[in-house]
Amino acid sequence: MKTCQSRIYGAEFSQQEIVEAVREGRLLSMEIEFNQSCNFRCIYCYASDAPKRLAELTKEEFFDVIDQARELGAKKIIILGGEPMLYAHIIEMIRYIRTLGMEVELFTNGTNITLDMAKTLYDNGVRVVLKINTFDERLQDTLSGRKGAYGQIQEALTNLKLAGYPSPDHPLGVSSIICQQNIDELPRLWEWLRDQDILPYFEMMTPQGGARNHNMLELDSKTLEDFFRRIADIDRTKYGRHWDPKPPLVGGECLRHQFSCAVNSEGFVQSCVGITIPIGNVRRQRLKDILRDSEVVQDLKNFKGMIKGPCGECDKLNECYGCRGTAFQMTGDYLASDPLCWHNLERRDEIMFLPVDAALVVPHRPPMLLIDRLLELKERASVSEMTVRQDMVFVDDTGRLDDACYPEIISQAIAAQEGFRKLGSRNPLQEGLLLGVKNLEIFGIACVGDTLRISVYKAARYGDFGIITGEVFKGDELVARGQVKVWQNDGTSKEAA
Repeated sequence: MKTCQSRIYGAEFSQQEIVEAVREGRLLSMEIEFNQSCNFRCIYCYASDAPKRLAELTKEEFFDVIDQARELGAKKIIILGGEPMLYAHIIEMIRYIRTLGMEVELFTNGTNITLDMAKTLYDNGVRVVLKINTFDERLQDTLSGRKGAYGQIQEALTNLKLAGYPSPDHPLGVSSIICQQNIDELPRLWEWLRDQDILPYFEMMTPQGGARNHNMLELDSKTLEDFFRRIADIDRTKYGRHWDPKPPLVGGECLRHQFSCAVNSEGFVQSCVGITIPIGNVRRQRLKDILRDSEVVQDLKNFKGMIKGPCGECDKLNECYGCRGTAFQMTGDYLASDPLCWHNLERRDEIMFLPVDAALVVPHRPPMLLIDRLLELKERASVSEMTVRQDMVFVDDTGRLDDACYPEIISQAIAAQEGFRKLGSRNPLQEGLLLGVKNLEIFGIACVGDTLRISVYKAARYGDFGIITGEVFKGDELVARGQVKVWQNDGTSKEAA
């Protein structure tokens, strides 16, 4: 009896390796984007809503971050894009990674994969994953957003085969998205790939970028479940491969947040490409420090004690936590249950979506409750909102909000952030106290009826004590800013971050 442990993209790591990597704060793999340029305009691409913010890393900076990943224990570098075969130094990067003893997995649309290039990739031991979504030329061109895409992909596939792919030590994979337009033919594509010993990598779309803008691609959860079970039946009866269907990967599971991270071409680090919360930049911090200090990363490593709702109670939690990218893109919360998982079909009303009523996550009650709702969760930061009301204890007879209120507003905003974060934890209730105020500056006034947005950031933490930086805005006007020192007891003792 076979399992799908021979497949690509993380399943080659044993459970013991993953457990040890989590315990020791190490990586097993790293995803990297050398460039954002691409000659396709895939209508489902996650990168469609990722505007360029900084200059791309230099070659030397890429070498450095690869070195850092290796020092953290990474055994494999996964090259994404953009289209990596358009990057001028791609072969130099591949050779450098291989000299460090790491495997290379390259996702490509087939650009520039001539026979000579295919042989170069083969000679350097690259595990190539080619993007093929359909047997239909017109549909492939439509999904790729470029006429001639089908021909380019097929030519690349021919050249890779002529170069020796696939072989036992040179795996070849095919990456396919699952959508309305191709779902009926994907079982045939799966068998065609299996029959050639090509690894199929079929994945549900994360609702971001182009996929969010083209909802005609979407499939409902029941249809997806039926599809996953059909492929599982094909694998079991025809190929002797046994696996339990679960999203988002057909024949596998995504637990990459336990052992991997993603670095884009501008140096920004994310826990994965679906959770679009930058947790740091390698130009400003060492990768080790970014991963160690990130609450997003640490929360996801501690997923069994942090994920909210039905996913957190699922009997498959040891091996699956749904798609964290889908959870984040649909709810605004990377710890939410996956709304597209068919196991949650009957319990979707238990999944909490941002914005959320502050009364659910802050212990205060009116008239002392000032914050109305938590809007957005970021890396050690959040955005909340409130409307000034006449019944608030800090509002005077003229309807003006007293300046002394702003430290309390900032404190309640951080309480909302932490209360929401800990809803799925074993210690969801927290005690907290405002201990002091520093550098409070008042720039404007707020009156009854004004809507205020409060941005808070956890600047430092020392055990149960934290320094919070807060800013209060009325529209685009900065009304107040300052720092507060707070004490929060969540029943555990944490090291300083």
